[in-house]
Amino acid sequence: MVRYGASGREVVLRDGDYEARIVTVGAGLAGLTYRGHEVIAPHRVDECPPAYLGKVLMPWPNRVAGGAYSWEGTSYDLPVDEPAFGTSLHGFVAFQDWRVDRADASCVQLSTLIAARYSYPWTLLASARYSLDARAGLTVELSATNVGQGTAPLGVGFHPYLAVDGIRADFLELTNPASIIYEADASMIPVAAHDVAGFGLDFRSPARIGEAGLDHCFAGLPPGTWTVTLRDPDSGVGVSLSSDARWLQVYTADNIGRVGVAVEPMSCPPNAFNSGTDVVALGAGQTHTLSASIRAAQG
Repeated sequence: MVRYGASGREVVLRDGDYEARIVTVGAGLAGLTYRGHEVIAPHRVDECPPAYLGKVLMPWPNRVAGGAYSWEGTSYDLPVDEPAFGTSLHGFVAFQDWRVDRADASCVQLSTLIAARYSYPWTLLASARYSLDARAGLTVELSATNVGQGTAPLGVGFHPYLAVDGIRADFLELTNPASIIYEADASMIPVAAHDVAGFGLDFRSPARIGEAGLDHCFAGLPPGTWTVTLRDPDSGVGVSLSSDARWLQVYTADNIGRVGVAVEPMSCPPNAFNSGTDVVALGAGQTHTLSASIRAAQG
């Protein structure tokens, strides 16, 4: 089944008790249900979603301070699209329409070209693959291939909002295995690392979110694959996101009514184009992939 709207074309995937909705604008995850329960914050195909709901983030996730960076001795100026903070936010492809390359009942593959421009003079082919499985849930693979010349700086991220039937985040229980949290400055750029316990935002053991406000970068994740879980302690219905990415942003959706919690795996931290931390140097012909999975977690 295919529909069209402000978020482009919608492709609906089904397998077992799962249904996922993927939209072509931003290769976005617009909906995911399990046995009728909404386990991400959804949006319709006929609307432009707020707060980057479900978007793919390339060629950098999060923010670049001042919209300026240097690479291999040359300085570049990016468009500043978050004027309140004076930053460049979430790359180029979140509101770009992607092509559907292949689709069947439970899997869709999309792609788009990141064309060279004055602020980022490299050419990348981006792809997003969503696969739905009745037992494993939704697997997401996000890749970028350097199809041009030179070595490109690259970061990749994914921006889903985990949710439980629209229940306010205050009443949900969060488990986040990260041990390090970053304090941010007034432009939301990380400036200092802290132990999560000392900072007062330790969710390594399941805890209600309550009135806590999260919009922080986390590190100190377990080696290999880690898992973040959001659960309604009253019903036991929950959802988990797993990834092996080294960086994570967690946001309690304060600007959109705390309708869930954004759990954003990232290949590099905010402002990595300036710090250089974990920026991928993507040579001509090379590919980098970030993977994640989302599944229901019922207690």
